[in-house]
This record gives sequence, C-alpha cells and structure tokens, in this order.
Amino acid sequence: MESETIHSFDVSLFSSCRVLVVGDMMIDEYLWGEVSRISPEAPVQVVEVKNTTSTLGGAGNVVNNLTALGAKVCVAGVMGDGKAGAELNRKLSALGVNTEGLLVEAGRATTRKTRVIGANQQILRIDRESKKDITPEQVQIFCGFAQRQIPQCDLVIVSDYGKGVVTPLLMERLVEICKEAQKTLIVDPKGMDYSKYRGVTAITPNKKEASLASGVEITDQTSLEKAAARILETTGAENILITLGKDGMALFSPGQEPFRVHAQARQVFDVSGAGDTVISVLGLSLAAGASYKTAATLANTAAGIVVAKVGTATVTQAELTAQLQDQPASFQTKFKSLDELRETLENLRRQGKKIVLTNGCFDLLHEGHINLLEQSRKMGDVLVVAVDDDESVRKVKGPGRPIIRERERVKIISAMNGVDFVTVFSTPKLGDFIRAIRPDILTKGGNYRPDEVYGHELVEELGGRVVLVPDAADVSSTRIIQDIRNLRE
Repeated sequence: MESETIHSFDVSLFSSCRVLVVGDMMIDEYLWGEVSRISPEAPVQVVEVKNTTSTLGGAGNVVNNLTALGAKVCVAGVMGDGKAGAELNRKLSALGVNTEGLLVEAGRATTRKTRVIGANQQILRIDRESKKDITPEQVQIFCGFAQRQIPQCDLVIVSDYGKGVVTPLLMERLVEICKEAQKTLIVDPKGMDYSKYRGVTAITPNKKEASLASGVEITDQTSLEKAAARILETTGAENILITLGKDGMALFSPGQEPFRVHAQARQVFDVSGAGDTVISVLGLSLAAGASYKTAATLANTAAGIVVAKVGTATVTQAELTAQLQDQPASFQTKFKSLDELRETLENLRRQGKKIVLTNGCFDLLHEGHINLLEQSRKMGDVLVVAVDDDESVRKVKGPGRPIIRERERVKIISAMNGVDFVTVFSTPKLGDFIRAIRPDILTKGGNYRPDEVYGHELVEELGGRVVLVPDAADVSSTRIIQDIRNLRE
C-alpha cells in the first residue's frame, strides 16, 4: 500500500481546491422541549418547546464537510420561496459559499426535516418537502451555471437524496460538461436505478445501497465483487468506492484488482454523516493530485476520525494531519479550538445531549482531578474540559507555574477515557467562553458554595446550573509542589 504517500500527503492542499456541489439541499430543524404530562385530547406526550435550532442537511452537509476542510464551494440546487428557503440561503452564505446556483421556485417546499425532542429523546419527525423533478427549463439554467463554474472548479460532487434535483437529464448534461472540461465528477447515489449516473468518474454507495442497486446481497468478498461489477457495468463509471462500515472500504476499477482499505480499530460513537465525509475527502484528495488508492485511504482515515467523535460529522485539516502523522488518536479527536467546539456542541444539542463543562489549571494531575472528571462525566452525555492557558495559570498560581505547559496538559487530559473534548481558555475571557459553550452543567471541585463559583450567574442565565464535586482527598497541585520543594530543602 502507498503508506509513505499517505503519511506525507499535504492536507493543506485542500485549501486551494474549488468544488461545485449539486444536489438536494435541506434544513434539519430541531425543536427542543420538556415533557411533563400527557395530552387530555389524545394519548400523546405534550412537549413544551424551549428552544429551536437548525443546520444544513442533505447535500448541505457535504458543503459543511468541504468548507471544514478548507475548500471553496459553490452550489447548485433548488429551494422554495418561503422562510425555510431563505434560511437555507443564509446558512450557505455564512459558510462563504457561492449560492448563485440556488434556484428559487415559487410554491415549492424547501426540504425541511423537523425533529421534536423531549426528555432527551426524539419523539417525532416531521418532513416538509417536494420530490417533484426539476423541469427541463430548470435543468437548462443549472447547466448554464455549471458551464460557467466548472472550468474554474477542480471537482464536481453530486449529492442525490431523491428530492427531485438530480434527474437523468441533469446527470446526462453534467457528465457532458465535466468530460468536455476534463473535470472529475463523483456521485453519492440514491435509489435503485443507477443508470442515470452513467459516465460519472466515481460513485460512492454504502454496502446496503450497493446491494439494492445491484440486486446482489453482499455477504462476502465474492458477492461484494459481483455487486461492484454490476454497478460498474450499469454506470460505466471509472471507479466505485463501496463503504463497508466497520469493514472499511473497497475500491473497484474496471480491469484492476480490488483495493481494500481496512477500518482502523477505534471506539465508534456516531456514524451519522460519515458518508458525507468520505465523498468530501475522496474528492478533495483527487483534486489535490492523489491517486484513487491514496484518496480512498485518506477518506477512510477521515471517516475513522468522524465516527470516533460524539455526534459530529465533519473533520478538519488539523485532525486529518494529526492522524496521518500518527499523533495520539485521543488528542486529535478531542482537542478543539473554541470555534470548533461551538459548532460541535451545537450539533450535539440538536441530538438532545446534555453538556457538562469543568475547568481548571490541571497542573500536575492528581487524585482530586481524577475524581472531578469521573463525577462530572456521570452528570451528562458529553464532558468538556477547559484548561487554563499558561498565562492564566501564572496569574492565579504565581511565578514558576504552571509546571506542565498547556499543550502537555491538554494531551494528558485528552488521554482520560471519560473526557470527550478539551480546549484551552484564558481566565479573563471566561464569560465569553461560557456563552460559546452554554453548558447544561458546570462542575467545580472544592468546598465552594454555588454562588462562589466564577461564572455561575451566566451559566444559570443561559439555562444551566452549577454542581459542586466534593474533593475525594486532601490533595492539590500546590501542596504536591510544596512537598517536593520541602524534600529538596
């Protein structure tokens, strides 16, 4: 395998890539509430809505992945003329995406999936959408946009969710335009009839999708190869990458031996969005000059990072680089900048996860710290540990502190099993930090009263609460350091 190429691959090349994403753009909406009674009108729960959040879904999640990896993106799709369409446009524009290819169709429902969540459980999903195929006239408009954009792009990704944008006529025209411009066209397919994708460069079904489209139940290597051969014959694609979950991926090309990429052994928290990560990294790697084998291996590596996260569906350049350089997995997946953490936690809240935050110096980890982290983890679904930066520790603890610098302290905390995310903050900016994190629970060790904890008012104002964790032992970093000094004297 091309291991040396993989480890030396320059992920920063993604930032120079420009991608056109064509497909079904959606809004994923979440209604968060509390359940305290049954309706007197029918035997159903009454959800008292407390908060509403939304994010990009469908092809929009591919856009999320591409922009997180540094690529420049333009999109082509259709939306309605209502509030959901305007929100879709705003969210894409906020990512710096060129939205000139988004058509507004009067009376059409912008696909919106609303999930009602009460008591941290999804109670109901409401879909508002149109599956009506776009018209030949709209196809002509899309193709005009594509002809203007594709010569400037390195890659075209089609994300088909079966909502009417990716019609056979549109695919036929996109294939022609991409071939004329000599551009890579890869497709994340939908449905059972793959003939409409004929002529694409690559197609990326998962195991279930490949089984349904080929009519072959995939149970072993032989049936896998048979399914791939049928899809290659149907589509005339140059490559097919079938994702196999815990079994990794398999790359097939006509006339070549299958190439298997095995998944790395790691704890899986959430597989949602992994397919969008795969097609994004595969495409960007090809656009950056990688071979298909290298691109598939990079995509597999990125998918491994994503599924090891709690509920997130994107990977950053820094995380992928860290993995390629064999940095500890815990560090690459857990350490986050504040901006990255804000987005990650927003995704987790949409899934009903309870966020617990604890903060401190964590200089010379000891039994008291371990107790704080263990007890904090039991109070919610996700534990975020905020580590004071070196300057903050110096101001609080005095000259000669910290003993352990912030990067090393982050690595040590990241190695703890119960910790989900670690970040670094400056004590004077704790207020801004709490606003960004919006914890459900803020924990603190020691013999404080809740009203003595710095930031407690803001936590409560944002709907959270402060919980104190009694010290398990009479121990502190300061005392340990003083004991060492006394021994030296």
